Amino acid sequence: MIKLIVTLTIVVSLLFASPVFAYTVKTGDTMTKIAREHSMTLQDLANRNPQVQNLDLIYVGQTIHTGDSEAEMTVARTVAVRAAAASAALKLEENQGYSEQELDLLARLVRAEAEIEPYEGKVAVACVVLNRVASSGFPDSIKEVIYQKGQFQPVRNGAINKPADDDSINAVREALNEKRNLVGDSLFFYNPVIATSRWLDSRTTTASIGDHVFKR
Repeated sequence: MIKLIVTLTIVVSLLFASPVFAYTVKTGDTMTKIAREHSMTLQDLANRNPQVQNLDLIYVGQTIHTGDSEAEMTVARTVAVRAAAASAALKLEENQGYSEQELDLLARLVRAEAEIEPYEGKVAVACVVLNRVASSGFPDSIKEVIYQKGQFQPVRNGAINKPADDDSINAVREALNEKRNLVGDSLFFYNPVIATSRWLDSRTTTASIGDHVFKR
């Protein structure tokens, strides 16, 4: 929570650090109306306001740049760039520092390993991978953990390349946050009914969810 507050503070400071010389949106304003009142085309106004991504959606109190000075154009571009950077930083914070590409890979593994398992079983598989990333006994990135030689059958049979479904994506999000400790410090999981190798049988069981047994 403290880290999130710090990030939000940075976002606010980035968005409002630079002075602007512009028009403040009032009730009843539209981009078309503002452009007309300032003797501009709508396209000119849009070009001066790259921070407005939807020309049909502006709000009261929003700053709209209407001048044609180079200084104001520079400010507008700077605000847009900083807003994009701040948004990306906040997204990274929500992902606990993992990239979208890493989380997509994890979600694809979850689907491949636990597609027919109950939802909690999908979350549990994601937790195991995250536990391995945090463990000194395994590689320190999601990609390296998943592609570590001989660890996950979906990597060997190509099932890892199948797109993730909504349940798997949501399971990864929950594993990162409110259900992070669903299976404690588990580092392994398997289906003992179909497993051909029995070396996990002797390890401590932490949970059983669906057909999977989780071990540490």
